[in-house]
Amino acid sequence: MRDHLPSEPVGWVLPLGEAIERANAYLQTRGDTGPVADPTMSFRNLKWGLWIVNYVDPLVTGEPLVGGSVLIVPNHGDVYEISGLPGETEWVGAETRAEAAGLPSDWSEVLSDEPYEPYWPKLMEYVDAARADHPVYPPAQQVFKAFELSPYDVTRVVILGQDPYHGPGQAHGLCFSVPDNLTKKPPSLVNILKELKSDVGAELSSGSLEGWARQGVLLLNTTLTVGAGKAGSHRRQGWETFTNAVISGLDHKDQRVVFILWGKDARRKKKLIQNPRHRVIEAAHPSPLSAYRGFFGTKPFSRTNELLGEVGLPPIDWSNADSG
Repeated sequence: MRDHLPSEPVGWVLPLGEAIERANAYLQTRGDTGPVADPTMSFRNLKWGLWIVNYVDPLVTGEPLVGGSVLIVPNHGDVYEISGLPGETEWVGAETRAEAAGLPSDWSEVLSDEPYEPYWPKLMEYVDAARADHPVYPPAQQVFKAFELSPYDVTRVVILGQDPYHGPGQAHGLCFSVPDNLTKKPPSLVNILKELKSDVGAELSSGSLEGWARQGVLLLNTTLTVGAGKAGSHRRQGWETFTNAVISGLDHKDQRVVFILWGKDARRKKKLIQNPRHRVIEAAHPSPLSAYRGFFGTKPFSRTNELLGEVGLPPIDWSNADSG
């Protein structure tokens, strides 16, 4: 019998039903006829990807054997016991898999189920393999930057694009935005800034839109990574499923959210927005290939502030894109 949890992760967490079956099989191999695994007293440990399963002896008290042994059910390998319950830090202090992926804590709560869905490990494996083979943008530490700058609770606007810029030094985790030290702005961003000036009279010298993000504008792409020089190269690998979950999570907010959908990939997400308190502004993509076919003249910035004002929310200061 072991007296502590393993110090390293042991694999992806099982469905609870399978964990209970394995725990009961273990109890039977011990020759015990009474104790059975109790699903109501079983806890998923997100750090190690395993279940900590308590068990009951219905022939004696019918109560969990708290203070005695508990069963550890890893994703792979044998079930085993530890003597006594783990300490509180081992129960609830472990980093969640969503946080381990790089999502800040508030978003990791909203999206806590995603790293346990079948698509997630395949997506992570794909992106890791791509990075090992060629440059991938944005850098790994910036993939979830939009979520860091725009916490879930304060997000009141979403600008949704397609996939990150695929040129070196351009993508930094915010759709359409580039680092403020980049002197040449991508054509889509140039067109956005033209519409910004035409709509609300604001002019931005920098290509960084971090100031928008810090005001609660989630600058999100439908796909969060891309191969160097290969636009759309990471589509249909799983990111769309993840960003569907992001949109659905925001759709549950009690406070109005204005969704700005630019381009076909973004506009496909409209069906996910079911909450009648939210509003959608959709238009063509600001790319030079489509901007003159339904982007210019749509006035998304002033319309957004009008929609926020209808419910007493403060406007976005679109003239403030300060990255500091």
